[in-house]
Amino acid sequence: MASEEFFSRPLSALEAVRSRRSVRAFTAEPVPRAVVEEILEAAGRAPSGSNIQPWKVHAVAGAAREALSADLRAAHFDPADAQAGAEYTYYPTQWFEPYLARRRKIGWDLYGLLGIAKNDRAAMARQHARNYDFFGAPVGLFFTMDRRMEQGSWLDVGMFMENVMVAARGFGLDTCPQAAFITYHRIVRRHLDIPDTDILLSGMALGHADPNAPENRLETERAPVADFTRFHGF
Repeated sequence: MASEEFFSRPLSALEAVRSRRSVRAFTAEPVPRAVVEEILEAAGRAPSGSNIQPWKVHAVAGAAREALSADLRAAHFDPADAQAGAEYTYYPTQWFEPYLARRRKIGWDLYGLLGIAKNDRAAMARQHARNYDFFGAPVGLFFTMDRRMEQGSWLDVGMFMENVMVAARGFGLDTCPQAAFITYHRIVRRHLDIPDTDILLSGMALGHADPNAPENRLETERAPVADFTRFHGF
């Protein structure tokens, strides 16, 4: 099996979940198609309402990935580009606590590791543009579904995506889910022949984390269980 060639010791389920992180710098080491297929096969065990399995995946690598990235980067640096515009709103229009503080902290922590000053908007734009190069990862994944689906299917696709990220850890690989791509869904759908009947939900970088990249030293803080859980009847 492909898995036997790719790692020496499988991670436990807990190890895979706890070691999952959003990596923002990858090496150019390729990921074989057989490994991508095995990850997606495992992810397909995600639950979905009435087993409808609403997720669809577009995997891109090689010359196709390079061509897509080039167009996305060009659009990102062109403020007049008419191709920009997301189909849905990912974040709240009005931020409030504790979410605003969490968002600010991870942003400044990342920029601090990269040596980007708070007022250096040009450097911030260059860093954001790295999304469109999949942070150097050799494989990009795009997740879509039929736009006629309702909110329950969004939950289903989210669980499928989490399975992709956890399964990737089983191969010693890392990922970064990327909502940045939804801004340029028109470019993505043109390159990957995604029909208008499907909505682009997210992209994701997949590959080997660069151990020497400073941004990969980012440690995100997580709220303790007591902050987000109420136990009843225990």
